[in-house]
Amino acid sequence: MKRPERTTEKETIMHQRVYGLAIVALALGLAPAWAQEPAKNAGVMGTMPGMDHGSMPGGSAPPEARDPHAYSGGYARGGLRLGDEHNFGALLVERLESVNGRDNTATEYDLQAWYGRTYDRAVLKAEGEVDGGRLREARTELLWGHAVATYWDTQLGVRYDSGEGPDRKWLAFGVQGLAPYWFEIEAAAYLGEDGRSALRLDASYELLLTQRLILQPRIEANAYGKSDPARETGSGLSDLTAGVRLRYEIRREFAPYLGIEWAAKYGATADYARAAGEDAKETRLVAGLRFWF
Repeated sequence: MKRPERTTEKETIMHQRVYGLAIVALALGLAPAWAQEPAKNAGVMGTMPGMDHGSMPGGSAPPEARDPHAYSGGYARGGLRLGDEHNFGALLVERLESVNGRDNTATEYDLQAWYGRTYDRAVLKAEGEVDGGRLREARTELLWGHAVATYWDTQLGVRYDSGEGPDRKWLAFGVQGLAPYWFEIEAAAYLGEDGRSALRLDASYELLLTQRLILQPRIEANAYGKSDPARETGSGLSDLTAGVRLRYEIRREFAPYLGIEWAAKYGATADYARAAGEDAKETRLVAGLRFWF
């Protein structure tokens, strides 16, 4: 009788690898259909006792299964839509502060509100000064904002100046956004009645000393194309304000602050100020609140 040939170590290793690959293929469902049938596969791997292969994932869902296309509990009535199809709104009061100069104390405000969608929204801007219980000057803008790039909006609308002197109406066009290195920029041009024109620039930067303590340098400049004696503004660069504020965010939405700023008027605007007994340049201490919701 012929003796059976001995299996070499190399062949044994090869067989082990083949069986291992077969087990992995079956586990991942990559094996051919004939190898996945329990009856035909019993000779290779056997079947686990008590396992109901008909209940494994795949095939038709049981009758009591939840409809994957139904909305949960009615909380999304009307169906979910894309993010740019929903309207959102916000109000940011950037500055509500007491300004202490050499001779007097005034209250100033600077706020911005918007309502709309990601690409198009209505924007309201308001800035002004109240001194001695009366409104000295105020700038109010109603704009339509349209997103043109990441972090940048164009804005078109109207501006209304009120306070001391006659009111002025302007057509406004500008841009607002976040420049490289995280500078917040607002730049706008205005056209008014009787050939009046104006330019405005507002830039600020937020330096996080800690997660709650934030230092904010800020600069604002205004220029006019022609003098307006009734409003005591001259042509060219009219005024420039630069300051720094240190705020503590008790919450992200609520932060008191202290600061110092330097305000100067130039050209004919400075002449109007001196004629009224005011300083053309002064250093002022500020204290106020910044909040949003």
